[in-house]
This record gives sequence, structure tokens and C-alpha cells, in this order.
Amino acid sequence: MIRSRFLNALCLSLALSSPLLAQEASIDVGLLTLAAQEGDSDQQLDLEALKAMPVTEFETSTVWTDGVRRFTGVSLADLLAGQDIDDKVIYATARDGYEVEIPTSDAVPEGPIVAYEIDGEPLAEDEMGPYWIIYPYDSDPAYRGEQIEARSIWQLAKMVVIE
Repeated sequence: MIRSRFLNALCLSLALSSPLLAQEASIDVGLLTLAAQEGDSDQQLDLEALKAMPVTEFETSTVWTDGVRRFTGVSLADLLAGQDIDDKVIYATARDGYEVEIPTSDAVPEGPIVAYEIDGEPLAEDEMGPYWIIYPYDSDPAYRGEQIEARSIWQLAKMVVIE
């Protein structure tokens, strides 16, 4: 009886988890997908493509790391340069399915970046990486608070700009 319940629970657990495992397995963690609108053809950027863009670095503390750290990446402003982003929203999605809305008004030159390095080392894929939207929290009081922290999506997989 106990063994039967255990096996039933195990089978149910595996059945419920397998779609999640399949979803994560289908995501190439080294690629960042960009789309101008939902349904448009996606642009796939790998680490080399991001590193070929203008590099932005800043030092800041975060609620997720100890002390002040140096973040390196591409500013949202540079990443979205050339696109009509006025009065639109960026829908950012993480590998685990977490989604957040970021107003395109955040994409300013001294604003957030899509970081790919912390203190000169690649962001670990099994932690916050390989891509993490980071704001320069220490540079402006407007970058502090729960709303901005919620926009700081790690394990970033996709960004779609929508009106």
C-alpha cells in the first residue's frame, strides 16, 4: 500500500515535471532572442554578437550580490538602437519562464545593460547568466526599489518590443 502510493506520487511528479524539462532543454542558453514585435522574425544574438556591440561597464551593488561589483555588457539603448521604441514596452523572458515588462523609456545611455560579465568573468549559466539586465542602482535613487529590482531579470532568454 505504501509502496503503491509512493510509486503513484513518483509517476505524477515525473509527468508534471517533464514538460518543464523539455521546455528548458529546448532553449539554447547561449542565445538571446530579440524581436521588434511578437510574431516578427526573431534575431538570435550569441555572446560574440553582443561583445561586438559597444561595451558598457559600471560598478554597482545589488541586493543579490555581496558588495560593489563590476558589470559588463551592452546598454539597452545600444541594443535597441535603430528601432522605433518610443512609448513601447519590452517584454523580457527568462529561461525559467519568468516574465517582466520594462518600459522602453528605461533604455537610456546611462541606464540598464544586458550584462554578460561580472568582475571580468562570464555570468554563470546556472546562476544569473548568461545574460542579466542590470541597472546602475548606486548611480541614481530612481534605480532603487522593488519595481526596478523586478525588471532586473537574470537568465534572460528573450526580449520582445511591443506597442
